[in-house]
Amino acid sequence: MDYLTSTLGFDAAFNYKDVKDYTAKLQEVCPHGIDVYFDNVGGLLTDAVFTQINVGARIVVCGQIDQYNATRPPRGPRLFWHLIVKQARAEGFLVFQFASRFREGQQQVAQWIKEGKMKYQETIVNGLEYAPTAFIGLFHGENVGKQLVKVSA
Repeated sequence: MDYLTSTLGFDAAFNYKDVKDYTAKLQEVCPHGIDVYFDNVGGLLTDAVFTQINVGARIVVCGQIDQYNATRPPRGPRLFWHLIVKQARAEGFLVFQFASRFREGQQQVAQWIKEGKMKYQETIVNGLEYAPTAFIGLFHGENVGKQLVKVSA
């Protein structure tokens, strides 16, 4: 969490795997509510976020790791009524929908990195034989930043 707050400059951070009461934790770290939520987790964490969104909030749904290994379908549609009450918007996000703007995005991100406005980190494992372990590690939070597998010829 220190990396997120000290290095990347976020106001607060918490590991959702270490928190029992998401609603209480979100109220603690977001005392004025939530305006933007980039959802990669889903499930109970997202349910708690929905109870904390502000009027006009925007929710980007990019992943639902909570459901990837589920043996039964999730209960739903969970707390979507909060979108109505808060006049909020939720939208799915796939990077492929912006493929036509790849070069533009690449140039902008490179500029932000050069200017120190954006930081990134990669976790690299060496050898194709470690790809399965690296992939499984994604689901256990073993990487920081982009997970890469370096393959030597």
